[in-house]
Amino acid sequence: MSDSDLSSVQAAKVIDARGSACPGPLLEAKKAIGAVPVGGVLEIWSNDLGTKKDIPLWAKKVGHEYIGVVAGEGYERIFVTRKK
Repeated sequence: MSDSDLSSVQAAKVIDARGSACPGPLLEAKKAIGAVPVGGVLEIWSNDLGTKKDIPLWAKKVGHEYIGVVAGEGYERIFVTRKK
């Protein structure tokens, strides 16, 4: 998905984990995914560099779909679709 496509995604839930160090953003994502309907999108905001690597690995491991990342102003917007 392109950056412009991702920027227009309507997330079912947004987590603001800016300022949280690893593994904080990943733990927040794990807690929040249950509140997202199957097929819905979870958006994670993080300025921790490890999050861009951790979230795709976690999503693949547990059966969700990592759909991409968009740079925000001083943070990353990371998108995961709940698959189960």
